[in-house]
Amino acid sequence: MPELPEVETVRRGLENMILGFRITEALNLHPRALKPDSIAPLESLIGAKITGVYRRGKFLWFTLNRPHVLVAHLGMSGQFLFHQKDKPRAKHVRAQFQLKKTLRTLDLVYNDQRTFGWLSIEETTDNIPTSALHIAPDPFDPLFDRQATIKNYLKRNIKVKTALLNQEIMSGVGNIYADETLWRAKCHPEKITSELTAKKVANIIDYAAEVMGEAINQGGTSFDDLYINVNGESGFFEQSLSAYGQENQPCPRCGTPIKRITFGARSSHFCPRCQKP
Repeated sequence: MPELPEVETVRRGLENMILGFRITEALNLHPRALKPDSIAPLESLIGAKITGVYRRGKFLWFTLNRPHVLVAHLGMSGQFLFHQKDKPRAKHVRAQFQLKKTLRTLDLVYNDQRTFGWLSIEETTDNIPTSALHIAPDPFDPLFDRQATIKNYLKRNIKVKTALLNQEIMSGVGNIYADETLWRAKCHPEKITSELTAKKVANIIDYAAEVMGEAINQGGTSFDDLYINVNGESGFFEQSLSAYGQENQPCPRCGTPIKRITFGARSSHFCPRCQKP
């Protein structure tokens, strides 16, 4: 699933391309493309001008010269792509938008092979779409409260990786960056948050911001073509992974083989020497 760095890469690509463009065509091409509680069909966007592209955690939205916003969650394999003459067309297009600005026309599509992602037209509260109101700010959000987040982690009696994946405490971190964060922090994924010190939790938060910032600079992590940016290009952070997906590979810090354990319905990768229980 695309995590914060991948969604931020997409957001930046869209922002660079579509600000000031007007939507002249909006087609819903799949029964699951539009979230059931969307307040309007995609066709209602025709004539709207795109004024901004924003993100909270893994949620992405387009502001318009109208009261409502177009929200997107990429799910497992959602992609925003521009159809280009010299490149093959996307194979799993669920929605299509034609954008125009003066003499320029862009064909933007929402492509989603596994159809777990969605689009939605929504109202906002304090500039946040309805579907993202329960999502906590991420470390790059100006509204992120580091001290409040530390306290929120400490009052939970749950495994630290479970806490990192909880988007209502701090958003943006998924399985990849949780493993990388805990490896950098030398913290076992099954440690209980209430047993950590405030200093250790602060350390974990700082490493989460650090690793995600590095991933953003490299365009995110791509293991296959389910995540690519708006130009169809892969991210390169996979080459910098120290723990996630590195089972039996030597720990970059101490040389001990990375171990994988089952963590609920997920896997966790960690160094048994650097990240002791």
